Amino acid sequence: MSLNLSHFRQRLIDELEKGEMSLQASHSAGETVILDQSSVGRLSRMDALQQQAMAYELTERLQLSKRKAHAALNRLDAGTYGLCCQCEEEIDPSRLEHDPAAVFCHSCMEERDTAHHGHGH
Repeated sequence: MSLNLSHFRQRLIDELEKGEMSLQASHSAGETVILDQSSVGRLSRMDALQQQAMAYELTERLQLSKRKAHAALNRLDAGTYGLCCQCEEEIDPSRLEHDPAAVFCHSCMEERDTAHHGHGH
């Protein structure tokens, strides 16, 4: 495989660092909403709770992204980076450029999407 592994390693490390900064920022936005009901209206409380829920969802997505990047770095260390986890064929470098943590080749990803959507999900 002719992938520039150091390029992808740096991309994954950069992604982890950005994710960590975003997680720290979203953590403060997701803190418990405490509002004095005598001085804050119902809509303000609802808005604050909605903001908290959005921050929680963002945190979940960032943590997932972080796990994927760590797993990709582990594959780099193991010498299996860039190989599809299903068919073990090489993943197209342009796919890795788009998502350096990709684990499936285009064909296997389409197959999984078709199977997932075919079961009423």
